[in-house]
Amino acid sequence: MFKFRWHHAAALTAASATVVLGLAVVPAAGAGGVSATFSKGSDWGTGYEGKYTIKNGSTSARTSWTLEFDLPAGHSLSGLWDGSQTTSGQHVTVKNTWNGTIAPGASVSFGFNVKYSGAYTAPTGCKLDGGSCDASGQPPTTTPPPTTTPPPTTTPPPGPGGKINLGYFAQWTVYGRNYHVKNIHTSGSAAKLTHINYAFGNVQNGQCVLGDRDPDIEKFYDAASSVDGTPDSWDTGALRGNFNQLRKLKKMYPHIKVLYSFGGWTWSGGFGQAAQDPAAFAESCYKHVEDPRWADIFDGIDIDWEYPNACGLTCDSSGPAAFKNVAQALRNRFGQDYLVTAAITADGTNGGKIDAADYGGAAQYLNWYNVMTYDYFGAFAAQGPTAPHSPLTSYPGIPQQGFDSDTAIQKLKSKGVPTSKLLLGIGFYGRGWTGVTQSAPGGSATGPAPSSVEPSGGIDDYKVLKTKCPATGTVGGTAYAHCGNEWWSYDTPATIGGKMTYTKNQGLGGAFFWELSGDTTNGELITAMSNGLK
Repeated sequence: MFKFRWHHAAALTAASATVVLGLAVVPAAGAGGVSATFSKGSDWGTGYEGKYTIKNGSTSARTSWTLEFDLPAGHSLSGLWDGSQTTSGQHVTVKNTWNGTIAPGASVSFGFNVKYSGAYTAPTGCKLDGGSCDASGQPPTTTPPPTTTPPPTTTPPPGPGGKINLGYFAQWTVYGRNYHVKNIHTSGSAAKLTHINYAFGNVQNGQCVLGDRDPDIEKFYDAASSVDGTPDSWDTGALRGNFNQLRKLKKMYPHIKVLYSFGGWTWSGGFGQAAQDPAAFAESCYKHVEDPRWADIFDGIDIDWEYPNACGLTCDSSGPAAFKNVAQALRNRFGQDYLVTAAITADGTNGGKIDAADYGGAAQYLNWYNVMTYDYFGAFAAQGPTAPHSPLTSYPGIPQQGFDSDTAIQKLKSKGVPTSKLLLGIGFYGRGWTGVTQSAPGGSATGPAPSSVEPSGGIDDYKVLKTKCPATGTVGGTAYAHCGNEWWSYDTPATIGGKMTYTKNQGLGGAFFWELSGDTTNGELITAMSNGLK
């Protein structure tokens, strides 16, 4: 089944409002009707985001392309995506990666970030496949062409303010939490989502496989529990379970795109073997996602590797290039019509997990990163000190410098990851301690606080905590609560509003959250995200 490849909503929104700064039609032999257009997106004073769009106006398909341009003195490339580049001084050469084929009338593009000192000056000296063109971004000195808007190569997903609002649906919530796909509809959340990540598929023996067969494809839903009021079929070969419910949800809300997420904290141990043969891994994932029984449900794949070349539940020693190699293999196999994304670490410490893998290099193959800006602190340090698990910014007395959202975002940007490919993470849950006498952060504790969802304690849903232990203060852009001898931290609608303002001010592509069952029955937190992203 054909699937649209949804480029990052924020990037497309910016592109649609950007004036084309230069247009070039290549006169080289055999290249008639093929043009390259430069456009400038956001500019933050010391750098900007640029884009070249290559359009095939000829009657023959193109199977590859090479584009060259020169950066002015004082300007340097700090990141590039959807292409493979080499630089020699100020001269940049970009070749296609997965996006080499351009059908007649179609277009492809690549984007990049440039650092500069002084005043902005557009690139010059554009050449496409060796032919001279003028894509300098400056209007000609005589008879300037009318300003036009470059057509986006795909339609951006509907969303608040053009931003992505993505939520994870965890397969196991259909059991103890009694949260089902139907709840996404009845809570009003479906209308506010742009994307759903289905968590999780497993990675075993270097391959993508089902995570849990019963909730995924076998669990029977009767008319009362089915999202559309129609019971599942018991016919041989009929699809049931969460997959069939997601199929029905997409029919009710056709704007929602669903990605199949693999790995997670528990099932990331298989990525090391997968990284030994990225092409074989990508092939297995493609065949699994495109299984004829559910090929119409998924619009892409999400990789939740915790963590490449670092330690999570298990430790990985695949090397710093492994993550990029896997991302490239997935993009090569899935092509440009699918979403390929990844959930990644938010460890901003020097020499930490962000430094352990080539996230900057891998970004060119991915639509976006879900930056897991939560779980920084919690009762896994049983005696404390108490600290918010998802601080937006650092604050005096924070137990570990580099453990905050803004530091992680800025570090990823410094690695060359485009801001429009970064999504801020929100937890729909809190983390807490017991045996705490100090109301302010930094107090000692005796262990994890009791929980309604986790026998070992230390974590609970927002929908429980908002009444069990209401917020008593804020620190680092998030909320905390001291009630009796318990101390919790979690986001509220108010602190989410602040984080969404940060998301917009930073030019991020949007936000995502873990996970849907933690919200109230009327979707308080997702509503705050949706409103805040407008």
